[in-house]
Amino acid sequence: MKILLATYWAVPHVGGVWPYMVQLRERLESLGHQVDLLGYGHDSTYVYIVNEDRRIEKDQLLPLLNAKLNEQAYPYIHANPLVKYTEFQRYVYELSAAYLGLDKYDVIHTQDVLSTASIHRIKPEGPVLVATLHGCIAHEIRHQLTTIHKSANSYMARAYFDELEHLGATSAEFTIVANKWLRNILVNEFHVPTKQIKVFQYGYDIEAFIERMKEKSPIQRPVDKKVIIYTGRLVELKGVHHLITALGSLKEIRDDWVCWIVGEGDKQDELQNQSKALGLEDDILFFGKRADIPYLLSNSDIAVLPSMIENQPFSIVEAQIAGKPVIASDVGGIPEIIEHKVTGLLFPVGDTQMLCKYLDQLLSKDKFRKTLGSNAKKWGLTHWSPDKAVERVLNVYQSAISKKRGDEGNVPTDNVH
Repeated sequence: MKILLATYWAVPHVGGVWPYMVQLRERLESLGHQVDLLGYGHDSTYVYIVNEDRRIEKDQLLPLLNAKLNEQAYPYIHANPLVKYTEFQRYVYELSAAYLGLDKYDVIHTQDVLSTASIHRIKPEGPVLVATLHGCIAHEIRHQLTTIHKSANSYMARAYFDELEHLGATSAEFTIVANKWLRNILVNEFHVPTKQIKVFQYGYDIEAFIERMKEKSPIQRPVDKKVIIYTGRLVELKGVHHLITALGSLKEIRDDWVCWIVGEGDKQDELQNQSKALGLEDDILFFGKRADIPYLLSNSDIAVLPSMIENQPFSIVEAQIAGKPVIASDVGGIPEIIEHKVTGLLFPVGDTQMLCKYLDQLLSKDKFRKTLGSNAKKWGLTHWSPDKAVERVLNVYQSAISKKRGDEGNVPTDNVH
């Protein structure tokens, strides 16, 4: 089977979507399938087939788009800057994908609503289209319209992205989501038919991650302190500012800890300034982007994810495989993968006092902390099985092919695993 894994976002710097695509490709190729990857380049100036490095430069297409999508003909596109940017990027993506060629694939597996809606519009007759959605873009945009994308006509952007959410979630033969939380949003809010959606968790290359935990690193844990760790992007929606606030309160109680913040993003300078303002320069270490996260997790004691919006974060997956208890906000799909007081601790989003309380509790109670970590590992080693996940993905591919052929009798009706 020839398969194209496609995302609208820039790769390889695409957050959790990129490792999912890479690991899925590796599993599919190990089973004898041919797999290509499609996405924007890391600076979003070109669209390319990643493994072949065949690309279309954005500048080649902009003169055509500027002529066709001019303000006189399409004033509603130009009225809101976020809508204008997204619409032009979407057309660049569509034209590039069409030029790079989609005819040779049996299955095109998109990874977000934008790539799904785009490829649906230009896809040739042959391939079937399957989508995996890694979160709700419309909900993320709604939050950003009150902050970084706030404008006098933010309502236009909200309506635009709400419509994109519906189009992207309904354009494929089947839409895969990782949890019931996202399924319920799509069905109840964006009117996606229940039979359209397949629900099952991601897989993860557990063996490779465990091997990488043994790798050496110049970073060593302090001998007399426990290590709190955050891994992920340094952007507002990840809520790292809430973690730093909680650590400021924790410092008033005890100082037998350090916090490693691993990742990069547009809030890094702001977060470092916040840390300094609270007098935590020696307690919070910003490591930036690193390739040795498995090792760092293996040398930590507590993982924290204080997200404001979240789907099924790989940072929790990795912490569980490493046998670390996770303190996480109870948003999105997180409560479906952390059992409170069994495999981790959940706190209300933004509740820095509760986060501080849980950090203090796990630092004080070694047995409880280790029990949570042990339970998390036992659960994670089974739940994140990559073999089960790729088997389910392949079943969806076959169901999509059967559905397109009109062979409805071969399409499974059970959509929740």
